[in-house]
Amino acid sequence: MYLEIITPDKKVFAGEVEAAQFPGTNGSFEVLDSHAPLISTLENGRIRITTAQGQTFYNVDGGVVEVLNNKIIVLAESVSE
Repeated sequence: MYLEIITPDKKVFAGEVEAAQFPGTNGSFEVLDSHAPLISTLENGRIRITTAQGQTFYNVDGGVVEVLNNKIIVLAESVSE
């Protein structure tokens, strides 16, 4: 899957991932390969990205995530590691 995390200022992350976990408004959820199409709002919390190199965490201050055809786009208010 391809993931992009974008803020108004910059592109924080772009690359292939095996899994991604998000702090959804209605609870945390994880996206894996071939996930069904999805649009969700995000609360303040932590995004966990799993790649072949291991796990990376980003703190997000709200936003929106879209999942479609193995591509995930996160539009976030702000992101920190």
